Amino acid sequence: MQASTAQTATGSTGEAVTPAEMTDDYVIRVVDGASALSASDWNGLLQAQRDSTPFMRHEFLAALEASGSACEATGWRPAFVTLWRQEQGHERLQAACPLYLKRHSYGEYVFDWAWARAYREHGLAYFPKAVVAVPFTPVPGPRLLARDAAARAALVKALVGRCQEWTVSSLHLLFVSEDDRQACQAGGLLLRETVQFHWTNPTPADTGSAAAADGGLAGFDAFLGTLSQDKRKKIRQERRKVAEAGVRFRTAEGSAITPADWAFFYQCYAQTYREHGNPPYLTTGFFEQIARELPQAWVMFIAEREGRPMACSLVACDREAGVAWGRYWGALERVDCLHFEACYYQPLQWCIAHGLQRFEGGAQGEHKMARALMPVRTHSAHWLAHPGFADAVERFLAQEGEGVQAYLEHLEARSPFRQAGVSPSSP
Repeated sequence: MQASTAQTATGSTGEAVTPAEMTDDYVIRVVDGASALSASDWNGLLQAQRDSTPFMRHEFLAALEASGSACEATGWRPAFVTLWRQEQGHERLQAACPLYLKRHSYGEYVFDWAWARAYREHGLAYFPKAVVAVPFTPVPGPRLLARDAAARAALVKALVGRCQEWTVSSLHLLFVSEDDRQACQAGGLLLRETVQFHWTNPTPADTGSAAAADGGLAGFDAFLGTLSQDKRKKIRQERRKVAEAGVRFRTAEGSAITPADWAFFYQCYAQTYREHGNPPYLTTGFFEQIARELPQAWVMFIAEREGRPMACSLVACDREAGVAWGRYWGALERVDCLHFEACYYQPLQWCIAHGLQRFEGGAQGEHKMARALMPVRTHSAHWLAHPGFADAVERFLAQEGEGVQAYLEHLEARSPFRQAGVSPSSP
């Protein structure tokens, strides 16, 4: 265990908590990010969680910091909160979370712009705020890594206590797991729901389709067979447009993704961001580091025309868990429907071929339903220091929650599937 300190939101430096300041028999320390912690300690905690993802691995978070993608200069000051306890003569990490002190709301995907505006209109400072999240990554999963429920509850208490000490306006835990959601609710935080779109590999009993050896769909044609006629026709038309434009795809997995592939991917990724008037969130150094330290987590779909690469999408996967996540894409040339092919059809075809059970398509995007990605609830938790604003936000969230429920019912009524019972909801 490495001793370290963390700067507070006001800029002063606070030393690690002493044993005299223990809470619930835990020693609380705030450290300057993943790099201040042992990878084995952090990943050991992560492996003990349900539904863990590669995005919470020490290697991923450390790459965000080391590459300058998520650091103080970009408005993400790491201040990871950790809980320790003496066991058999030495300290052992009991709970931890990736907390960032932020001066903006970019890269979060759970939007609080209206809250910030209301603070400003009342002459109050909304920034800095505290965020527990994986930067730029709207993937649900555990955020409060803990050895047991008691440690998770103590971590929630420690987070609120630290935010009170730092006098930040608020605390936000984004895309949390069910275990986290329950701990935050018990700790008095406000809960919020948003909607994402995920594909789930249906069982043959659901679809009446031919099954693969692992019990999932036998192939992409079997997948199309689960859809209504108009959706099947639309997907075939979109795929035909890409093929008739002379575009072919090459798939590279894991360590077979070459440095040249990674360099081309970043060229596409950065170009697409700039076409939308924004610099890319993630640096080339970030992708170089995750390619080196997490090679097994990636699948790349490279579009080529006349032997030249011209577009690319990057998907993360956990084969053991049977889950893939659509993450990044970019193109150097415009081809009608290329985005759908690179970001949905190629990954879905790969997931079906390899027996994966779920593909998460990322934040927002109602258009994903036409590609059989169905709406699921995602969760965040929030604490606001100002009592009046906390009350107002609580009322707002109650109304918003009713709207989310109505939205989900509306979407479910528009199922793209051929028969009832095939549309999966939450994983």
